[in-house]
Amino acid sequence: MDAQKRSYFVIGESRTNSDNSITRIYGSFYLAFEVDAETETVLAFNCTHTLDLTEQFLRRLFVGRRFPEIDQWLEPALRKYYGGSSRKAVLASYRDALKRWRTMLAEPE
Repeated sequence: MDAQKRSYFVIGESRTNSDNSITRIYGSFYLAFEVDAETETVLAFNCTHTLDLTEQFLRRLFVGRRFPEIDQWLEPALRKYYGGSSRKAVLASYRDALKRWRTMLAEPE
């Protein structure tokens, strides 16, 4: 694969509270990221959601940011700006995706 076009696709998973509609519909909460292999920038983002605005809001938080650096500011940003009931699930899913991404980087090609 051409290094200029190479990217990683990684998903993070977590659980949210049992009364959350995402849990009732999907069972788990997922965040999906496409991360540029060279710049480590988030190119695309998707998540499980019941309201489109949830995904749009989170997309603006993640896309264009360096994937490994998100952990430095995500928790306080969610506390301040994200009033959704899946706040903890967003943080846990991102950290799960970050762990999976680091594992992928460590694996030889």
